[in-house]
Amino acid sequence: MSLYETLRQKHKEFIYHGYKIESDGFSFHFSIDDYHFYPSWKCEEGLLRDLSELGSYIVFNIGMAELVSYWKCACPPVVRVNCGSLNGEQCLWWKKLYFNGLGEFFYKNGIDADFEDFMTIIPQNDKAPQLVCEKPLSGFLVPVGGGKDSVVTLELLRKYHDDTTCYIINPRGATVSCAKTAGFDQSGITGVHRTIDKELLARNADGYLNGHTPFSAIVAFSAYLFAYLSNKKYIALSNESSANESYVKGKYVNHQYSKSTEFERDFREYSQKYLGNGPDYFSLLRPLNEYGIASVFVRYEKYFPVFQSCNLGSKTDTWCADCAKCLYVYILLAAFLEDETLIKIFGRNMLEDEKLSAMFDGLIYEDVDKPFECVGTKAEVRYALYRAAKLRQPGKLPYLLERYMKEYPDRPADADKTENFFDNDNYVPKELLPLVKQAISKRS
Repeated sequence: MSLYETLRQKHKEFIYHGYKIESDGFSFHFSIDDYHFYPSWKCEEGLLRDLSELGSYIVFNIGMAELVSYWKCACPPVVRVNCGSLNGEQCLWWKKLYFNGLGEFFYKNGIDADFEDFMTIIPQNDKAPQLVCEKPLSGFLVPVGGGKDSVVTLELLRKYHDDTTCYIINPRGATVSCAKTAGFDQSGITGVHRTIDKELLARNADGYLNGHTPFSAIVAFSAYLFAYLSNKKYIALSNESSANESYVKGKYVNHQYSKSTEFERDFREYSQKYLGNGPDYFSLLRPLNEYGIASVFVRYEKYFPVFQSCNLGSKTDTWCADCAKCLYVYILLAAFLEDETLIKIFGRNMLEDEKLSAMFDGLIYEDVDKPFECVGTKAEVRYALYRAAKLRQPGKLPYLLERYMKEYPDRPADADKTENFFDNDNYVPKELLPLVKQAISKRS
């Protein structure tokens, strides 16, 4: 019997007991038998004082997004929601998010999960409230993660700077520095602190299941709350079209599911129907692929010393220069920047490192799984490598780049598609689309 099956037999139910809202934050109470979890959020003092019914319901939904991180340690077959309210359609919506958002978790743990049976959500109250956002809204809330994508969003929205707020979960050096480099002082930054309950870490240490969860769904619901609290009309994400690609050949296993167009569409429908039809959630960069975003980002040299999107180096705000995410970003930028500039950013020439060959293969070969990081399509990587080689010729190419060009010396057949990519399946407001189109028309 697998660990997944053993744990499900041992732990039959996961319970969402409730949530507590105070003037400076909120917390949740979950349990699996005798194990109790109390994840918490902290924000500016007084921000949540006298929270409306709609605001309270949004917090309840943040708890629904949080709970999957705790549920996954034992994967109980039943989830009882003993607070808030959810109708049948909402239960199905959450079940779909959990199932697709846990695709990597299931795959890496060897779990053959079935959509019908992996979870049953049983709400105590099955009547969804009828809520309306009656506040006047204007301006933008931009989630900032410290990487190149949110930098491009902030720059494209520069003319709206005075009515824009940066939203940062667990502020750190790179996120705050990117916001400040974009011209925002502390008054233009909403920083919130999210804490994972140590009991979950203890269960992981005891051998319970662990793995990737749809964190961007937490970003979505929490950004919706803080946009509502700050009267913002738009939540401008920085998720690109490349986030839609599966990571495993022949299966739909997407590390970035909650950054995908499908999730964006689902969240918009959910928020319009159940969260008062308040702030408008969309990704400004959805029309672009990662290659297109990089081609715009390289124009903003002032961010080179401060941007950072390496998960391993996030605590120290450095690029570890030894993981698939670092290698991917290095390759993408190498299509536009010289090695001297890249070495200043990453600390070394990653394309010279033969030890990164396995990661490199996962980024370019169709029959090898993509590294489970937020990386773009293989077609983009191959074209970026071709462009990087042309930028460096004549001259000796670094090891990985030389290896690639020996195997693929010709311009990729899909190069024009990659170069001129524009995804019309997006929710960018019509008045903002020209900003995106103008940016790529001027790119390097």
